[in-house]
Amino acid sequence: MVRKMVQLFFAVIGVVLGYEFCPDLFRLLHLDYPPFSYRWFGALLGGSVFVLCTFWLVNYTTTLIKWVEEKLLKTPVADILSGTIGMVIGLLVAYLFAPAIRVIPVVGLPIQFFVSILLAYLGLRIGFTKRGDLLALFSGKLSSKEKDKDKKGFRAGEAKLLDTSVIIDGRIADLVQTGFLDGTLVIPSFVLEELQHIADSSDVLKRNRGRRGLDVLNRIQKESKVKVQVYEIDFDDIQEVDSKLVRLAKQIHGKVVTNDFNLNKVCELQGVSVLNINDLANALKPVVLPGEELNVQVIKDGKEQNQGVAYLDDGTMIVIEGGRDYIGGRVDVLVTSVLQTSAGRMIFAKPKLLEKAL
Repeated sequence: MVRKMVQLFFAVIGVVLGYEFCPDLFRLLHLDYPPFSYRWFGALLGGSVFVLCTFWLVNYTTTLIKWVEEKLLKTPVADILSGTIGMVIGLLVAYLFAPAIRVIPVVGLPIQFFVSILLAYLGLRIGFTKRGDLLALFSGKLSSKEKDKDKKGFRAGEAKLLDTSVIIDGRIADLVQTGFLDGTLVIPSFVLEELQHIADSSDVLKRNRGRRGLDVLNRIQKESKVKVQVYEIDFDDIQEVDSKLVRLAKQIHGKVVTNDFNLNKVCELQGVSVLNINDLANALKPVVLPGEELNVQVIKDGKEQNQGVAYLDDGTMIVIEGGRDYIGGRVDVLVTSVLQTSAGRMIFAKPKLLEKAL
């Protein structure tokens, strides 16, 4: 349907041009036909020639229209409305300046056209950026969400600040892809600098970790489900990146996304909201209750005497009292207790055979 409309548009343009200018062409060629025949023959000729000459342009135009349509369908109505209002205001301003610009000799018309396009674009961008204020102006009152906006342009809790550890970890990219994170992912410039410094390290392990973090950021930025913003800011009076992150979170009323246990505790002490990836991962692990029976393979000995260590499929550590004798083999154990912290989950158990003996 769109393709047919584009073809019809080019045909109509050709018909109009042929109808208007073919009589002049015939006069130049000294062809003696009634003016009425000139115009209709010219309309037919112009339409046919224009359709044939612009046949290659139809595909590009149709693709462009479909691309614009997809973008508009994904854009919220409030953004479209505010952008349109801003563009109309820009065109009105250009219209007011038009008489003064048009009197400029020779270049007056091109300048007028350029100024109109420029003001329309500026109006569109300003209207889109200031959509909240613009809608509030027309509605006559500020919404509760706009009242909660801070001086940095974020609503309370909207900004999610990523620290270096959670970027290198990589699971944040999978979390973004699922759509569970909303708001804006903020990457402070000092975090990005630290990540680049790690990627340039002479140590192979650090260099690989830094490059992995940069790859994760590129993957996140390609996701359209969440907005990603690199925030240009630094605090010269603070050296530690974690301390800078906490101060920035306070300023913009954001939440820190991390898997660093120590940063998690500092944020809690400073009254900053934290989204700990490890807490989320632990919450999604299967629940293991005291008294439950498990069959595990003992991998190594523990820190205490006669302890053995095993792991569940999700990586949860199981400390087995008296499990040292079973290293390298599988054994049935009974869960005695479960320790849950932000650093992870740890399960304590003892061999089932030992329980029966007791």
